[in-house]
Amino acid sequence: MSNSPASSTQVTASSVGGTNGVGSVDIRADVDLPIASEPLAVDPLPENIRSTQPGGGFCYSVELAWGRLRRWYLKTFQRQYVRRMRELRRGDPTGVPHEVLDPRDLKFFKNQTDCHWQRADDPFEGRDRLRFARWGMAELQIIGWPLLAVTGTLAMSYWYLAPLPGALLGLVLYFFRDPPRRVPQSAGLLIAPADGKVVEIAHVNDDPFVGAPAVRIAIFLSLLNVHVNRAPCAARVTRLIYARGRFISALNPECALKNENMWIGLEDRSPSRRRFTVRQIAGAVARRIVCDLRPGTIIDRGEKFGMIKFGSRTELVFPIDGLVIEVKVGQNIKGGQDVIARYTADSDH
Repeated sequence: MSNSPASSTQVTASSVGGTNGVGSVDIRADVDLPIASEPLAVDPLPENIRSTQPGGGFCYSVELAWGRLRRWYLKTFQRQYVRRMRELRRGDPTGVPHEVLDPRDLKFFKNQTDCHWQRADDPFEGRDRLRFARWGMAELQIIGWPLLAVTGTLAMSYWYLAPLPGALLGLVLYFFRDPPRRVPQSAGLLIAPADGKVVEIAHVNDDPFVGAPAVRIAIFLSLLNVHVNRAPCAARVTRLIYARGRFISALNPECALKNENMWIGLEDRSPSRRRFTVRQIAGAVARRIVCDLRPGTIIDRGEKFGMIKFGSRTELVFPIDGLVIEVKVGQNIKGGQDVIARYTADSDH
């Protein structure tokens, strides 16, 4: 990789500097970004992030209550299993607010501890191969089974009403789907962190974290999109900021300033150590942000790290120098698969 990407690199983006997707503007970046000599310092996890779903919620509370019942059952009737899982456990469970008997007890608290099980020792590892997001399994159970029962009951008596709850059940199943994605492997690529429609491509004069002129790409996720978030590049997490807020429609640009959101600071693992940010933003329907990350976490390009439940917005900010944008406003993209931008200096080497 070159120490100084070529200056006057042309970046063309629909609606750069705007929010409505009208027009096309060329941006020329004349900022040299030398290879960073030292990695960024890692900030501690903020006090207001006490779980991977810091906003809580009804299903979250139900699942925690179920966990308490499950742990009582295991300690009472499955002592041999508890003993074996304790022997296989790695790391220190300090930071988790309850006992850690098996991997299910870490679902909401992976960002609080280094405790884990090796994949070969995890009896629930197969759940990762399901085509549904593990972060939404509680919602699937709590919402799905009643809808299935109502659909079945109506089908036996008032059959003409059964399609209504049946359609709602189908929508819930469809929302929490998690299809496999083939992640591009070429150097210098940034891939979409979420499914959805590109609703904004804007020039940012000087992002304080990126430390240079940058581009912001905003993606709107409708109820019909896959809502799992993925890493845009191989990176190290250096900072997380969670902010409570309102629930304005994710189509409204003001939602980025006023809505509940999780801001993630990333440092590229390439020699340039470029700085990126990803922001998960709740919408009018989406009220729950899930983020598995903690400062210091190393993630690979396309790796799943969270989701936003029931409609939302995801924003990505990255330095402009040496950048070619591959998407335009109004384009539909797939997270973990579609390339949204590339760095020419990286791809040339």
